[in-house]
Amino acid sequence: MKETRYFYVPHARQQQELPEEEALHATRVLRMKEGDPMVLIDGEGTFFDAVVTLATQRRCLYEICEDRPQQPQWRGRLHIAMAPTKMMERTEWFVEKATEVGVNAFSFLDCQFSERTVLKTPRIEKIVVAAVKQSRKAWMPVISEMQPFKDFVGSHTQGRRYIAHCYDEVPRVNLFDELRRTDSRADEETLVMIGPEGDFSIDEVRAAVDAGFVSVDLGKSRLRTETAALSVVMMMQLAQQT
Repeated sequence: MKETRYFYVPHARQQQELPEEEALHATRVLRMKEGDPMVLIDGEGTFFDAVVTLATQRRCLYEICEDRPQQPQWRGRLHIAMAPTKMMERTEWFVEKATEVGVNAFSFLDCQFSERTVLKTPRIEKIVVAAVKQSRKAWMPVISEMQPFKDFVGSHTQGRRYIAHCYDEVPRVNLFDELRRTDSRADEETLVMIGPEGDFSIDEVRAAVDAGFVSVDLGKSRLRTETAALSVVMMMQLAQQT
């Protein structure tokens, strides 16, 4: 039995053909032809069963047969904000794996000790799209442009907000214990910030706490940035499963 292929098509119901990059993959790599089934992901919570109606070298037209609205797999909105790593492949690895596990939003922070201050979001978006299709997620995570730490903290004032760090001078609670202890509402956001390899500065931690963020640790192990960020996504998922 031929495997059904998944494609990311924003506003799929209002379109009639795959976006160019998806079309090239469908026709040149997968060699799909008229009559072949496919599933379209609109990134907003719906799968669409469809069939190919025309396939050329650069275009792939489709007809939708059925809408399949999906139910959220976890409560609330899971948002991870991290300082990108110096080696970009580590950030890309994190984004891919976090999308597969399940998350609603990615933000990227420019901190005092950041080793990377420039981020190409189109590259991140491509990785996220591939992970959404591979893991068959109905929702596309929101990807925000890199933002100075101070601006980010000042613009996020709602929901459950945490900053993970390693400073003993600032009292911390365990993140997983805190997530399990506190119930979230269906529309509430859970946001966790992860700093660069050198951690946030102590001033940044104190500024976040003063702004209402809860100071947390991730356990006894000292983790690399991308490992810490993925651990946070796992903790949020385990705590928020419906």
